[in-house]
Parts: sequence; C-alpha cells; structure tokens
Amino acid sequence: MSYEPTPGLPHVDATTPPVLSLPGPIPRARVPELCDDVGTLLERTGARAVVCDVTRLGPPGLWTVNLLARLQLAARRAGGRVRLRDPDPSLRALLDLVGLRFEVEGETEEGEPAPGVEEEVEPGEAAC
Repeated sequence: MSYEPTPGLPHVDATTPPVLSLPGPIPRARVPELCDDVGTLLERTGARAVVCDVTRLGPPGLWTVNLLARLQLAARRAGGRVRLRDPDPSLRALLDLVGLRFEVEGETEEGEPAPGVEEEVEPGEAAC
C-alpha cells in the first residue's frame, strides 16, 4: 500500500508539543527555513511550545547559541516558546553564560512543584 506524501509540515496533535529535530551541523542558509518551521508549527497546532531536539546538534559553540536564539525569537513572534530536548550539559552552561534561558523538557517550570511533591500543611492536617 502506498500513499502520496502531503506537502508541508505534518499534522501534530495540539496536546503534544510539536518536535523539531535539529541534526547538526546546520548550514547558515537553512536557519531562516527553520525559523519559519517553528512559527508554522506553533500556528498550525495551536501549541504554546515547540520542542527542539538538540541531541545531534554537535558540539556547542556561538553558532549554536545564535541558532537557538533565532528559533526562540521566531517562536516568541508566533506567540510561543522553544523547549529543548536532551541538551548537552556544556550547551546548557554556554546558554547560561550568555544569559539565554530555555525550558528543558522534563524539568518543572518555575513556580511549579516537582512531580510527586505535596504542598506543606499544618501539623495535624491531612495532605491534599
């Protein structure tokens, strides 16, 4: 059984953030296309975030920081944000060094308790 591939980006369920895989190294000429893809994914799915899989992006450097900053800017313009999947510890350190903050998949967001943690209650009261 065969089928005709549909042009453009595949349909993604809005309950699951769309994933954009970034195989490295990425040529400079491809950056505008990736930025357009981020915006399109957010608009088509109605999701609030795009997960960028940076596992195969390669060794981190200023080029990687520039790429991720541009993708984040494109996502913000479309009303969303970028979340990183499996960033290398050295990439996270470099992003912190230059002052760029990215959500990382699997981490709790600021202000939210970690999974499985109950709120503190007064002595003698039952936990919710």
